[in-house]
Amino acid sequence: MKLSHIDGKGKPQMVDVTKKKKTERKAAGFGRVTMSAATYDFIKSGYGPKGDIFTVAKIAGIMGAKRTHEIVPLCHPLALTHVDIQYTFHDKEHAIDIISTVKTKGETGVEMEAINCVMTAALTIYDMCKAVDKGIELGPFYLLEKSGGKSGMYTRRSSEK
Repeated sequence: MKLSHIDGKGKPQMVDVTKKKKTERKAAGFGRVTMSAATYDFIKSGYGPKGDIFTVAKIAGIMGAKRTHEIVPLCHPLALTHVDIQYTFHDKEHAIDIISTVKTKGETGVEMEAINCVMTAALTIYDMCKAVDKGIELGPFYLLEKSGGKSGMYTRRSSEK
């Protein structure tokens, strides 16, 4: 298997996208935050010791997507055209699912930005609520789907782990 970020000598390299065609690219990331029943009941309202949990986490996630290239060494800086986050609450599991949608029109995809978006939002939820519960669990995190570019469409199957 040939890895695009490894050169012929086995050294890391940034992929050269100079000659790639600009296409519309979209990716969706998934993340989960799980906590005790008491913590879940407390923060489900959206407010905690540090204020509006889910608005701050959404803004953090958007910022995380925009700055992915600053923390993942071989990522290209991208002009993102859209970033959004949606939350789904699971009362029985005391969990919150985070789904990001990230879009651009460019030479390379936004998968890393979509995953970094949900990870940053989840970490922010933890930070906003750690005074109540330091045992909050973060993850799993993964790519749900992506479209655009040479490799086309990818949709995660529910059986993938």
